Amino acid sequence: MARNRLRSSRWGFVAAVVVAVGAAGTYQYAWPVIRGPLSAQAGASETATGTIFSILIVAQTLTAFPGGWIRDHWGPRIPLFVGGVLLLAGFSGAALAPTLPALYLWFALGGSGVGIVYDIAVNTPSRWFEKRRGMATGAVSMAFSGTSFVLIPFIRRGAESAYVPTLLVLAAAAGGTSLVAAAILRDPDTDAQNPVRASRTDAATGSAITWRTMVRTRRFWFLYAVFVVVNGVGLMLIEKVVVYANQLGLSSTAATAAASLVALGQAMGVLVLGTLSDRLGRERTLVISLVFCGVALAATVVAGRLALDWAFVAFAGITMFFRSPSFAIMPGLVGEYYGEAYSSENYAVLLTAKLWGGIFGGTVTSVLVLDIGWSVTFLVAAGLALGAGVAALCALRTR
Repeated sequence: MARNRLRSSRWGFVAAVVVAVGAAGTYQYAWPVIRGPLSAQAGASETATGTIFSILIVAQTLTAFPGGWIRDHWGPRIPLFVGGVLLLAGFSGAALAPTLPALYLWFALGGSGVGIVYDIAVNTPSRWFEKRRGMATGAVSMAFSGTSFVLIPFIRRGAESAYVPTLLVLAAAAGGTSLVAAAILRDPDTDAQNPVRASRTDAATGSAITWRTMVRTRRFWFLYAVFVVVNGVGLMLIEKVVVYANQLGLSSTAATAAASLVALGQAMGVLVLGTLSDRLGRERTLVISLVFCGVALAATVVAGRLALDWAFVAFAGITMFFRSPSFAIMPGLVGEYYGEAYSSENYAVLLTAKLWGGIFGGTVTSVLVLDIGWSVTFLVAAGLALGAGVAALCALRTR
């Protein structure tokens, strides 16, 4: 009876983290339409604005591991509560004190909350569902960006006409939903209640693998390098797609649509190709997605240079569609390769690759566009994605 109640409740648990991670995701995926008003409020340069985004991503990355470690040892409620408070503080501070030094602090706090909530949310399905992990994890990851797809047009209008109220509403939504999730969510208590938990052992050794052992394997470092590229390319597009469209002389409507399609492409790709990876194989799906990501990003540049507004929008969305599956595939690969007992903290270690990707997508690309130009910078990123796909084909076993 108790087991049946738990199996029924697991859908409510996943729903709670879906709502929470979707609201938290506005920090990252609504950034393209927030950055302009934010920069104007602070009087920030292009490089300084890109650095705010990098700080957001670095903070998001560094807090995922402690959040996952606490969750693995004491459950999800404490980290979710802390994450909710940080999310509330970040947008609230950016609304009420938008000076440049303060914005570095506010987005460090908000990014910390995003990292904690994301890691808790993305590792929840694997604890409650034995089968279809790619689909379940993809659904959670889809919410992270998909919520922003719906909200971006409203956030842009609000941020341009009513900056302070808009950010305060975002603060309440991001913080409040995580606090509600903290009150609801729980993890399975015993192996009897969760057969997945009972099987969280490494097949080769019969014992669970911790992150200390994981980081001594060659496979981990290859996955890490691929994840750096995946994050760098995607975060560059998220951070700069609106500004790049403006630099190309495309319409403001197309620029806003590109930001929305980037969020939608991320959401759909992580769900569709995450689900496909359950059938096609995670390694094979990873290779295919990286190659097509690189090709689509190059096509985005070509379309923009030819002033084809809607082709630019479409290819930007397609780029993110093929970039996003890694976020459904990587948690599953970590579980398959290293066991599920420490999956939250192990994946959080892999997720530190986002730190370097965030620095590339924000600060480094801001410097590059000043030195070598916008289109060349985007083509460099396309080459990195294509190269990562070819390397993955050679290095990972395909099934």
